[in-house]
Amino acid sequence: MTIQIYNTLSRSKQPLIPLQDGKINMYVCGMTVYDFCHLGHARVLVAFDVITRYLRAKDFDVNYVRNITDIDDKILRRADENNESFEALTERFIQAMHEDAARLDIMPPDQEPRATAHIEDILAMIVRLIEKGFAYVAVNGDVYYRVTSFANYGKLSGKKPDELLSGARIAVDEAKDDPRDFALWKAVKDDSVSWPSPWGKGRPGWHIECSAMSTCCLGDTFDIHGGGPDLVFPHHENEIAQSEAATGKTYAQTWMHAGAVRVDNEKMSKSLGNFFTIREILDRYHPEVVRYFLISSHYRSAINYSEDNLIIAKQNLERFYHALKGLEVAAAIPYAALDKNDNYVQRFDAAMADDFNAPVALAVLYDLVRDLNNAKEAANHDRASYLALTLKSLAGILGILQLSADAFLQSGSGDQMAAEDIEAMMAERVQAKKDRQFGRADEIRNALKAQGVILEDSREGTTWRRE
Repeated sequence: MTIQIYNTLSRSKQPLIPLQDGKINMYVCGMTVYDFCHLGHARVLVAFDVITRYLRAKDFDVNYVRNITDIDDKILRRADENNESFEALTERFIQAMHEDAARLDIMPPDQEPRATAHIEDILAMIVRLIEKGFAYVAVNGDVYYRVTSFANYGKLSGKKPDELLSGARIAVDEAKDDPRDFALWKAVKDDSVSWPSPWGKGRPGWHIECSAMSTCCLGDTFDIHGGGPDLVFPHHENEIAQSEAATGKTYAQTWMHAGAVRVDNEKMSKSLGNFFTIREILDRYHPEVVRYFLISSHYRSAINYSEDNLIIAKQNLERFYHALKGLEVAAAIPYAALDKNDNYVQRFDAAMADDFNAPVALAVLYDLVRDLNNAKEAANHDRASYLALTLKSLAGILGILQLSADAFLQSGSGDQMAAEDIEAMMAERVQAKKDRQFGRADEIRNALKAQGVILEDSREGTTWRRE
């Protein structure tokens, strides 16, 4: 089945035709590491994790590159505020980013280049742009890209250079020829962080960092370039202008952008007091609930973060795990090992091949769960086991249903009762029943229920789950 991807550049879905048969080179703009990652970062991380998982499930050899911006004016300001080196600041937040990603079960990228490790590559690209007439050295030592020199500027965002001139201004500390031009290299006159260059000491501009890192890791032309919704303009537009001017080749075949995150239908911002870091959310909700919430909307569409939507995500995951409860399900098997004639497998594949439509893929899994529950009710153990294995394996492509049913249903967060305290009360209840103190046994059951813990008695014994 041919995979169709919505290309921001063409504003249409197009078949995925790799530059090299069976191989996908993909670059996604990563974080500027001066603070903890927020919910918008989580959206991009999860979206491209699911995309990578599916492409690999379809036997593509994916080389996934996600960069780290570890030098930037925001980083230097924050380090100065904290009275620490920028290296110490960035290392701390890189570690935090990796911890957040691991909790959301996001696979590490194959390469994770840092801007500071590619200064020579950045300088080489700037030199090439100057030599070709696409960039110039200003009187103050800054180097700027000349926007009017690139005939196709605006092809990604749809913005026209002439329209950009309206309202554009040149700051008092800038020496560029045209207000639309953007910095490739920023001269440094004081003792702040800098590197030597042919034009004097300075620091790279943000846009040139990604052009240099992506082409260094993946070559002049690669298959997919992705990122968040706010990067189309100017960041990705400028990347195209720089890279294609420097190499004379198409930069990326396909451009993919995740949708925006809103909070209670408002734009997420610190000024509105609705700004949440990943770890703040994970303190309150199970990581798989957060991941499920993030894939429950198509990766290109806006997603609304709210308590109600997270509660719905939790309920839907519980529905899946309740279906798996009581079944000895083997570990998920590779997609290649699944029965390709199975209706659920075919429908799941069709959904994901249509621009990675995870919500439709989840709808297929809902139908599978209904079939699984019917098989369990009919005591059709072979059918139930087959469906459970299929469910786990397909869900694994989305990065969910990674736990045992009991592990998820018993998981807690925030101020919920600890598992060891629940087990202790259950043991007391068992002893009370042995001593024929049935009133005390009922008290314990009711006390646990008041804490959101449900006991389920059977011939095999008593199990528990969160309400």
